[in-house]
Amino acid sequence: MSTDWGTLLSCKKSMKTVSDFAHGEMSGRDFYSHFANTERGGIVRKLLRSHGVVSSKRLARKALSRRGVCNAE
Repeated sequence: MSTDWGTLLSCKKSMKTVSDFAHGEMSGRDFYSHFANTERGGIVRKLLRSHGVVSSKRLARKALSRRGVCNAE
C-alpha cells in the first residue's frame, strides 16, 4: 500500500506542514502531532512507521516536486 499523497496534500495548511517536514524544519514527532486525531493521521503514522523519518522526508520532497510545489507558503 502506498501513501495517499493526494489526500495528504489536499489543503494549503497540510501542504505547508508537509513542506516544512520535507525541508527539515520539523521533526517526525512534530509532523505526526500536526495530523494526530485527523483523517490524515493514519496516513502519516503509516508513512513514518514503514519508511522511517529520513526516507519519509525524501518521499515528501519527491511528492511535492512532482506536484510543482517548491516551498508552500
